[in-house]
Amino acid sequence: MKFISKFIFACCMYVISMNMFAADTYTFDPNHSYVLWHASHFDFSHPSGKWLVNGTLILDKENPDKSKVDISINVTDLATGIPEFDKHLKGELFLDVAKYPTAKFVSDKVIAHGNTAKVQGMLTLHGVTKPVTLNVKLNKSGVSPVTDKMTVGFTASTVIKRSEFGITSYLPGVSDEVKIDIEAEAYKQ
Repeated sequence: MKFISKFIFACCMYVISMNMFAADTYTFDPNHSYVLWHASHFDFSHPSGKWLVNGTLILDKENPDKSKVDISINVTDLATGIPEFDKHLKGELFLDVAKYPTAKFVSDKVIAHGNTAKVQGMLTLHGVTKPVTLNVKLNKSGVSPVTDKMTVGFTASTVIKRSEFGITSYLPGVSDEVKIDIEAEAYKQ
């Protein structure tokens, strides 16, 4: 009987210890998570636009390299602040949102260094999937005073070439390189 009690106790302790070190799933806060892009317009100006994001983050604080990100962007929600420009960018010459309404980033590798990381993954945009590396900085981790939930905040950036995704109108006048800045908050489910 003592053996069975010890065995059950050992099993319970193992399950408890595994849960203590398990990765946590977070949901991106759609009110505080977005992708901002910047591109050169014939070197006269550098317009920008914004998309909101949704998705999940699996954060393994004990082994950050095992963390994962899965983000979707509703490309049709592009906002530049200029309705006619939005319409132009959403059309066939650029994003062709009628044909490609969603973009997606799914990580496949995280290389963590303290509060920063290189997050590598596959970006699908305009029907084309290519590897992209995000330079990520952990801003803060803690309980949000707004939601009362465990929350993490990140800043990230990368540069993509739009021609690699089949978006080639007005090259090279409208820059091929598009700078991407990301601000994101995610709360624990």
